[in-house]
Amino acid sequence: MKKQRAFLKWAGGKYGLVDDIQRHLPQAKKLVEPFVGAGSVFLNTDYEHYLLADINPDLINLYNLLKHDPQPYINEAKRMFTAEYNQKEVYLDVRKQFNASDDIQFRSVAFLYMNRFGFNGLCRYNKKGGFNVPFGSYKKPYFPEQELEFFAEKASKATFVCEGYLETFKRARKGSVIYCDPPYAPLSTTSNFTTYSGNGFSLDDQAALADVAERTANKRGIPVLISNHDTVLTRRLYHGAQLNVVKVKRTISRNGAGRNKVDELLALFNRDA
Repeated sequence: MKKQRAFLKWAGGKYGLVDDIQRHLPQAKKLVEPFVGAGSVFLNTDYEHYLLADINPDLINLYNLLKHDPQPYINEAKRMFTAEYNQKEVYLDVRKQFNASDDIQFRSVAFLYMNRFGFNGLCRYNKKGGFNVPFGSYKKPYFPEQELEFFAEKASKATFVCEGYLETFKRARKGSVIYCDPPYAPLSTTSNFTTYSGNGFSLDDQAALADVAERTANKRGIPVLISNHDTVLTRRLYHGAQLNVVKVKRTISRNGAGRNKVDELLALFNRDA
């Protein structure tokens, strides 16, 4: 099967790791993802059902729109992918309107536009919840029509919810497998550590996630796979799991020379292994 790209650009997206992740996911009827992000694992696996969650309401609202009423959304979004909209002043005006609006349809259209026209496909909000990614200055941003259509079709198998990971873990039932792609743990304690959801994902959160993953596997019999940087910290957090290391190319660094391969850890908590 040809690998499917997500329609969103996404820092830390898992498109390049899909084959490795698939190999380490135990068989199940349902895949549960508490940190769905751009959805590369969802798009490239074949489960009967999916429960896909994220703490970012703009993301989940967009996914639900695509699931229930894709064509009007795609038509409207496409109208913004023109030279007229590829200007800094226009981008900043759309961003300003987005931050002032609570209209789900408009915010969803603007979200895709800003994802493709903004700098590096970043998704970042300030402390007041305002989207604050600068203009990207790209020649001709790509409109992901086929990727949107594929996502909309596959979304019929999925339930999308906006909530924190602890709530999503509680919803998981026997016969499911959980895949977690949390914001990366820092490579060192001094590295800049920003997160896209606006309310942070601290080292305490990293530890709490490892804890709930281990409990869910051991006490409830639901396997949990977590991907993260391979560091002393993550190895300590995931000491109760089977650890596998894969190489991955980072694409978030600003200059090409800085895009070196960093080891990625796939930690599988599984009572039945």
